Amino acid sequence: MLRRALLQASTRGLFSSSPLSLASLRQCSSSSSSSTSQFPNDHFVEHLDDTPQPPATATISIDRSSLYHPPEHSHEPSADSELVKHLKNIIKFRGGPITVAEYMEEVLTNPKDGFYMNRDVFGARGDFITSPEVSQMFGEMVGVWAMCLWEQMGQPKRVNLVELGPGRGTLLADLLRGASKIKNFTEALEIHMVEVSPALQKLQYQNLKCVTEDGGDGNAEKRCISTLAGTPVSWHATLEQVPTGLPTIIIAHEFYDALPVHQFQKASRGWTEKMVDLNENSSFRFVLSPQPTPASLYLMKRCKWAETEEIAKVSHIEVCPKAIDLTEEIANRIGIDGGGALVIDYGLNGIVSDSLQAIRKHKFVDILDNPGSADLSAYVDFAAIKHSAEEVSVKCYAEDVSVHGPMTQSQFLGSLGINFRVEALLEKCNEEQAESLRTGYWRLVGDGEAPFWEGPDEQAPVGMGTRYLAMSIVNKKQGVPVPF
Repeated sequence: MLRRALLQASTRGLFSSSPLSLASLRQCSSSSSSSTSQFPNDHFVEHLDDTPQPPATATISIDRSSLYHPPEHSHEPSADSELVKHLKNIIKFRGGPITVAEYMEEVLTNPKDGFYMNRDVFGARGDFITSPEVSQMFGEMVGVWAMCLWEQMGQPKRVNLVELGPGRGTLLADLLRGASKIKNFTEALEIHMVEVSPALQKLQYQNLKCVTEDGGDGNAEKRCISTLAGTPVSWHATLEQVPTGLPTIIIAHEFYDALPVHQFQKASRGWTEKMVDLNENSSFRFVLSPQPTPASLYLMKRCKWAETEEIAKVSHIEVCPKAIDLTEEIANRIGIDGGGALVIDYGLNGIVSDSLQAIRKHKFVDILDNPGSADLSAYVDFAAIKHSAEEVSVKCYAEDVSVHGPMTQSQFLGSLGINFRVEALLEKCNEEQAESLRTGYWRLVGDGEAPFWEGPDEQAPVGMGTRYLAMSIVNKKQGVPVPF
């Protein structure tokens, strides 16, 4: 009976008489919707066309290796983290890969296990250091920019001061301390923190020295006040939730770089989106989409903004739909309510090609390694931000919104007076504090390793002055913002 069953199975093509050749496994039809292009490295695996089975013969070959494979839904304990399980379940449920942007968003902001959601990732003990954590002078200089803009706005009695992704709250804390003597400015402020992480919200509350007060006039709703300058503080998950109707100053420092990007690779059939899939051993891998994806519309828009020569030079392009949409929202708000936005981040004033990186404990690691344990970020496409804001101005509020920059962070801080500020601080500190000031100053405005460093090479401060760019979007009625 068993022999008869096996013979019947063989004639139906369930068992082959000989193994498939390597050439047939690599066959790929570019005209078929189920096929993909050749992939450039071992991370990629092709989607294969159906390969005709060879005819049955008298000799039966049975591959018994599969009998030793555990079932797909094995109840054996797994070392995967909850986030890794979640990502794998998404891919399995869909029956195919997810975009790099979806992977990045889950890794960073998954409500339960996202990288930013449940811990402090900033500073020397965290995974990376941002400019506000380097020196108080950064927040003070941003405060100078905000006060200058407020004066150009006509010193309104009430103004929204919004920070997107405030980290620990260090930047605004330094801003408020530095501006505390300008009472007309600080008394006009209503601070809004756009933050999704409960853990970071608590840190921001502490660093802004907030206290919670009962609402006045019989209002049961409580409100938070920063005792640094007596300003009200509130938290929101998105910019859209921040109340409109007031002139608004928006600060986006190292916020755009964490927005999820879609990656496209030039293939034989054109630009193809890079995706995240599972290997046979259930590890993550990159593949290329066999067909156009929704994000291709943003790729088309981005290519429309670029010169043909610029596109011809790259084999990869990153596009960030959320950055484009956010910029349009910012430009709309500024066009209606007045005010301005400051964007500072590391990036390029042009097309960004394959910049996505993962950092864990201040070291670069593989993007797909242990998702949720490392920060993911990508270079910011400042040219796309500029085009997005300008298109809103043309379509909706002509003559109301203008874009200035980008300029380097070194130029931005230098024009606002950081050189004078560091000299004033050096006169009032001891040698240890002076060393810290010089190091912080170099990291903010320098380029490359500090020439004055005499310590271990691996600890030499590296300047961010030219790697980081600054751009401003303002209501035209206020004129050109300082220092652009």
